[in-house]
Amino acid sequence: MTKYVRIAVLVLLVAALLPVSAVIGSAAGAQGKVALRVTNWAGVEEAAEFQEIVDAVNAASETFEIVYEPKPDAYYTQLQTALAGETAPDLFWLDQDHMAWAYEGVLLDISDYLAADDRDVANPDDYFAGVWQTVALADGIYGLPWIAQPVVLFYNRDIFDAMGVEYPTADWTWEQFREAAVALTTENHYGFTMNGWPPIHMFIWSFGGEVISEDLKTSPIDTPEAMAGAAFYAGMIWNEECCPSEQTIAEQGFGEMFKAGKVAMFMGGAADDLDRVEGLNVGISPVPKGVTGENVTFAWTAATVINAKTEYPDEAYEALVALTEGIHNWKIVSPRVSQANVEHLVASEPRKAANAEAILEAVPYMRAFRIIPRFGEWSTIFWEDFQAPLFRGEDTVENLAADARILLEDVLPK
Repeated sequence: MTKYVRIAVLVLLVAALLPVSAVIGSAAGAQGKVALRVTNWAGVEEAAEFQEIVDAVNAASETFEIVYEPKPDAYYTQLQTALAGETAPDLFWLDQDHMAWAYEGVLLDISDYLAADDRDVANPDDYFAGVWQTVALADGIYGLPWIAQPVVLFYNRDIFDAMGVEYPTADWTWEQFREAAVALTTENHYGFTMNGWPPIHMFIWSFGGEVISEDLKTSPIDTPEAMAGAAFYAGMIWNEECCPSEQTIAEQGFGEMFKAGKVAMFMGGAADDLDRVEGLNVGISPVPKGVTGENVTFAWTAATVINAKTEYPDEAYEALVALTEGIHNWKIVSPRVSQANVEHLVASEPRKAANAEAILEAVPYMRAFRIIPRFGEWSTIFWEDFQAPLFRGEDTVENLAADARILLEDVLPK
């Protein structure tokens, strides 16, 4: 599908999402289109693609005109400054790490809008629960997720073939994964690589533990299940029996080592370009299955949100819905259950056709972080008092988890 055909299809799509009835009662009804500003962190190429979506939305709308202002440099610093000075755009992107801003009154609660909206893109039940939790905070809903990028296992088929090791499958256990990583390690390449990515949370979840409880009141990282997951991770990271050292990664680059054929397996986001590196024969598999038999995986997510101080909340909501629908037909993986199929994924990103089915195997088991009011502070404690010292062998997992839990729970909601 050419770029121009895709734009034409998008115009028709967003036109259906913006009925003329939306004008009734609107501040724009008697004055023509209102101007809405939107910003995100997109670089040059990505910004150009996003502008196409904006153009299609604008062409279909009779109530608003979106002005796109990409901010690829120091995005969050610029955004915070604009919010403090009350000059921030009407809509903007936030990754899950920054969704805690919802607790600070910065974002518009769109619960009432969603309740009155029967469009699929506005239906909370059509979003994967592990992703929707990043916008459904406290008693409100603050934005719409536009991506759910699960961690998957990229593997170099040529290294596997040369070493006589069978390719990974969704049925692999973590112990089988570890054994393969060791078996694939030679003087020329490593079996796997870790440097704090993927998040240790994923391993804790897979082993049956939690880092923040569902009610957001505890951080049970000292349970046997949580410690087993953390210990598994710590036992592999920088262990040259299977993985490069911290120094080697720093010298040669993390993902770059996989792209150079020096690492057999790498865990990255489903949308990453690791399976289209020239000269590499790369496959994708879900991450190994955990204690429940499910391939629990971390999902990097982000949402488009509305500035709580927007002058035009009704129009901003309509723009949010239209932009989100457009992005769901651009970025992979869409966070919506109804779009979790090969046809939709390949239409959005044709370069993933060969591995689309493997990516979709991971989708039902993905989950994002649980967002709490002091999420940034909690994350700093988790890294400095638990994860980093565990990785560097400064103390046992039992001692570190017990001490860190006290500090972590001090910043949880009371």
